[in-house]
Amino acid sequence: MNREDFPMLSHDIIYFDNGATTLKPQTVIDKTVDYYSNYTANAHRGDYDLSYKVDQEYESTREKVREFINAKEKEEIIFTSGDTESLNMIVRGFFENIIENTDEILITQSEHASNVLPWFRLSNQYGCKINYIPLDDNHYVTLENLKKSITEHTKVIAIAHITNVIGDVRPLKEICEFAHQNNIFVVVDGAQSIPHRKIDVQDLDVDFFTFSAHKMCGPTGVGVLYGKKELLENTEPLNMGGGMNESFDSATEIVLKQLPTRLEAGTPNIAGVIAFGAAIDYLNKIGMDQIEEYESKLRRYFIDKLLMIPHIDLLNIESDSGIIAFNVEGIFSQDVAYYLNKYNVCVRAGNHCAKILKKETGVTNSCRISLYFYNTEDEIDDVVELLKDKEKILKEML
Repeated sequence: MNREDFPMLSHDIIYFDNGATTLKPQTVIDKTVDYYSNYTANAHRGDYDLSYKVDQEYESTREKVREFINAKEKEEIIFTSGDTESLNMIVRGFFENIIENTDEILITQSEHASNVLPWFRLSNQYGCKINYIPLDDNHYVTLENLKKSITEHTKVIAIAHITNVIGDVRPLKEICEFAHQNNIFVVVDGAQSIPHRKIDVQDLDVDFFTFSAHKMCGPTGVGVLYGKKELLENTEPLNMGGGMNESFDSATEIVLKQLPTRLEAGTPNIAGVIAFGAAIDYLNKIGMDQIEEYESKLRRYFIDKLLMIPHIDLLNIESDSGIIAFNVEGIFSQDVAYYLNKYNVCVRAGNHCAKILKKETGVTNSCRISLYFYNTEDEIDDVVELLKDKEKILKEML
């Protein structure tokens, strides 16, 4: 689907590492070059035509993001450097101000490091407790297990919408409904879901939702923090500096700007934000429902093929996302990735930044294939053929 739009695919590669980052369509590349070639200026700074054009393009992307996730107001869209900074901003800017040492934070052992380490630091600094939602036999989060994990001290549930190894899709709407009945905040890492399915933050009723542009055909170095406006109003800036203040006459006379500017200090990744707008336009043109449907068919095709190979051990057969985690029996995952690389196949190997997941699965490392709409059944057939012969893999590793 739309493979001709991606210059990288002309380089004779099979790219199955879309969970790490996606390839960029020509329209996104062109938009980046256009800014640097034709109207380079700072954003929200200049009183001249070029700067005004930058402001229009930059804020146009904010509105596109708002529409893409159905946020209520554009002030609820904060641009960051990526999903990681967004999550850290939530923890340090909001929860540090309200956390107490008797509070509990609920996460899972299948979360990405970006949704684990900031909470660990908060726990170490303020004495609050980290608890884990038990995963079921498929390593999924269920509403039932979540309900059993909540106590009177639970302050926040912080989970990925879709995890980056198991690829399970969490029942977010039901989780948010139950959490809010119990006065619990819900923070969602949306990095692995928003590139692949339609997101409606108002319908889900999430308190915070974060993601990165580079995982959805956009540039690196750009992320989004969505938060309900009343929560963002009480979020302290991670950075203080130019652009986010009205005045500072002394240490005790600091006046900050309104949202969203108050949380966006300094010169941002202007070209990246503008190009991100082109990425959103591109995804909208294809249609998120069409992307989800195509990827689902592609994954089922891939899983059916892999199940026919006796030495392939699949960690997440039933997952509803485009993520496939597997191992070749008796061969280290990174050796398998190295073998596939010899045939220009790009996959991820290791622990995938989910270092505590091994406590649940008993598996330390795995190979991960993550699909996107520009992948094909022909590519799957080629990779399956490479994985069929275990002796060939062992021989070529030597």
